[in-house]
Amino acid sequence: MATINFGGVEEHVVTRDEFPLEKARAILKDEVIAVIGYGVQGPGQALNLRDNGFNVIIGQRRDSASWSKAEADGWVEGETLFDIEEAAERGTIIANLLSDAGQIAVWPTLKAKLTPGKTLYFSHGFGITFNDQTGIVPPADVDVVLVAPKGSGTSLRRLFVAGGGLNSSFAVYQDATGQAYDKAIALGIGVGSGYLFETDFKREVYSDLTGERGVLMGALAGIIEAQYQVLRQRGHSPSEAFNETVEELTQSLVPLVGENGMDWMFSNCSVTAQRGALDWKGRFRDATLPVLNELYDSVASGQEAARTIQRGSTPGYRQELEAELKEVRDSELWQTGATVRELRSKATEKVEELS
Repeated sequence: MATINFGGVEEHVVTRDEFPLEKARAILKDEVIAVIGYGVQGPGQALNLRDNGFNVIIGQRRDSASWSKAEADGWVEGETLFDIEEAAERGTIIANLLSDAGQIAVWPTLKAKLTPGKTLYFSHGFGITFNDQTGIVPPADVDVVLVAPKGSGTSLRRLFVAGGGLNSSFAVYQDATGQAYDKAIALGIGVGSGYLFETDFKREVYSDLTGERGVLMGALAGIIEAQYQVLRQRGHSPSEAFNETVEELTQSLVPLVGENGMDWMFSNCSVTAQRGALDWKGRFRDATLPVLNELYDSVASGQEAARTIQRGSTPGYRQELEAELKEVRDSELWQTGATVRELRSKATEKVEELS
């Protein structure tokens, strides 16, 4: 492993230089990787593995839209595309990439196919960490590993096709064969990871659930709604409120922060913006710290897992979810956003025509 200094703390990181694709192929040359589920992570990981030269098959319900999507991506029924039970039978590495609710439902089927020496692979620590609620307890004679790309399957695939890689976490929960560690890293390289950061199943799911409910989605959506509402209530037009709240954030600031860091952003904005941001960031930090601590406690206690499982298994939940999403989609804020994006697209087309 390479040793890299992160803000004064040294961590061990697996890089492609020390663990090249050829090494990953050699480790997994006799393995059949059965990707179970072709929804969020399944397509990106499966296609990257296939393009990298690994032996991959897909397990999916025949009566699902994802089955048709898999066929459209070149997976062939009876050759590389099977129902879940047959794929799990054929696979020596069973990559359980179903949703958390789907993993609970299908676990009895997969468990029956986990014969000694096989590998059970996850991209999320949910099922294992909260096994008192999920019932997912692997047999003692199989390897259990995790590779969690730090982004969507779509991003994983897009970066791979562009010649890049998405950073991933990896972990070993159970090493029955003595080879689980190498298999985990080889799978991480195979799915298209840029760098691999070691963790464990519990830390992965705690940070993931906190992140998606916090800065990545929940907090971001909430603070956007709050600022838009304040500007509208103070007399600003929808377009002005949206541009100052979302458009500048997503089209200018976030890409630059991703490229150069927040310190660079502070150093390269107007003195007025700089002074205001430095004066107010502490207020926002102090206001949100109690909420984030409450959130983390809810994750660590299993309450978030329980809520997710309970709501996901409620009859009619899909209809309830669609109603909630429709409320967001139909709000003035995001209807304004749709119009702004359309205008942005037209402006881009016009520039391309003139160039």
